[in-house]
Amino acid sequence: MSEGHILVLDEGTTSTRAMLYAPDGRRLDMAQAELSQYYPQSGWVEHEAAEIWERTLACARRMVEQAGGADRIAAIGITNQRETVVAWDRHTGEPLARAIVWQDRRTAGHCAALRDAGEEAAVQRRTGLVLDPYFSATKMRWLLDHAPAVKEAGDALALGTMESWLVWKLTGGLHISDASNASRTQLMALDGEGWDQGLCDLFGVPLRALPEIADNAGAFGATLPAWFGRPIPIRGLAGDQQAATIGQGCLKPGEAKATLGTGAFVLTNRGQAVPASTHRLLGTLLYRLSGQRTYALEGSIFVAGSLIQWLRDQLGLITTAEETEALARSVADSGGVMMLPALAGLGAPHWRPDATGVIAGLTQGTTRAHIVRAALESLSHQIHDLAGAFAADGVGWHMLRVDGGMSANDWIAQDMANMLGLPVDRPADVETTARGAAMLAAVGHGLFPSLEAAFAAMGSQLTRFSPAMPVEIRAARLSGWNRLLNQ
Repeated sequence: MSEGHILVLDEGTTSTRAMLYAPDGRRLDMAQAELSQYYPQSGWVEHEAAEIWERTLACARRMVEQAGGADRIAAIGITNQRETVVAWDRHTGEPLARAIVWQDRRTAGHCAALRDAGEEAAVQRRTGLVLDPYFSATKMRWLLDHAPAVKEAGDALALGTMESWLVWKLTGGLHISDASNASRTQLMALDGEGWDQGLCDLFGVPLRALPEIADNAGAFGATLPAWFGRPIPIRGLAGDQQAATIGQGCLKPGEAKATLGTGAFVLTNRGQAVPASTHRLLGTLLYRLSGQRTYALEGSIFVAGSLIQWLRDQLGLITTAEETEALARSVADSGGVMMLPALAGLGAPHWRPDATGVIAGLTQGTTRAHIVRAALESLSHQIHDLAGAFAADGVGWHMLRVDGGMSANDWIAQDMANMLGLPVDRPADVETTARGAAMLAAVGHGLFPSLEAAFAAMGSQLTRFSPAMPVEIRAARLSGWNRLLNQ
């Protein structure tokens, strides 16, 4: 790899980050800024797109300075929370409404109406996705119907997901979306080159407002000189879960990873075969390089790290996320407490948007350690449900690679191995989302000939957690979980 650092912009749900990578894949430094969350009504989640841009730019400038100037940056890679929708004015470059976040459930009624009209089977066949408020298309339609500035924008309207917004601002007007993010909107057929007119008509989204769909690695313009002193080429784009799959080196069919972040997302590489699930999993595009598509099968859990945040901020049971490991280890089991963490409905394979959370089995002997342990156990139970769905679709796991902030908790990694009855591998650097974006940028800039070569140079050593739980304890936990799930 030639000289020059890779700058990665990782735009998440609760924070935005800029990370600086050395040519050999070492993460040198990071700048991070929290993002404001807005909850104007029950089930609604919003961001200020202008704040995201301003804080992302500030973080990026800190890393450019740390690198010694823009001339020390070979390329930029961008990865982002998927499905979140931004509407802005093409002429002014300013947002027309708050961004609607992927967790938002306001369009559940629209999705239900489409299901009642018999549209779900065709939508899933074409896009790989079920009808759920999670995805972008109904969010876009909601903005067109309910946000006055969006309704009145006409030909000036630009719609896009977060990478589109950041590329527009960085370049001063390039309107593109990478194929992995586009595949999450429900407006692109999995086997199609661009936006699908029939899907746009079904959801009521004007094609003229959408960006051009691009590969995940390539030449995506350059930043305006004003931002960093000189232009820096943008060379890699990917949705966060696809980027994490690449960063974990899941580049062969059958290889699977789970990212444990705000939510938890499992992707299994399916190669060039267009994925189709009969067990409520999602087909998605993993990446597109030189026009050639690689696909994945995905299971999405909506609440993972956000459950720990809820324990801290809403219940006051912990003061830091790091406390959870010691609390879980301080008790022999959950004391009969079980938790259904449906704070934003249930994702795959259940897809119950109206489900709400439950804490069951409380007694006078229950302590906060029992509740915290039950919360952590609920993640393993949900991952186990997904494992069953993947196996039923003919894509059983032989092992699972984990990453994301929650995976740094050894207790969680071990509990997942115990409940799955499979080895769980964790990289030394769990920030594989950013690593995947760095790999794409390196390939897009010609620093490596392939993702395989990039991973060989930039990959991370693994720690293995092997199953070590008596069968009867595992069975008892799963039995209790299934009772709670089906009550």
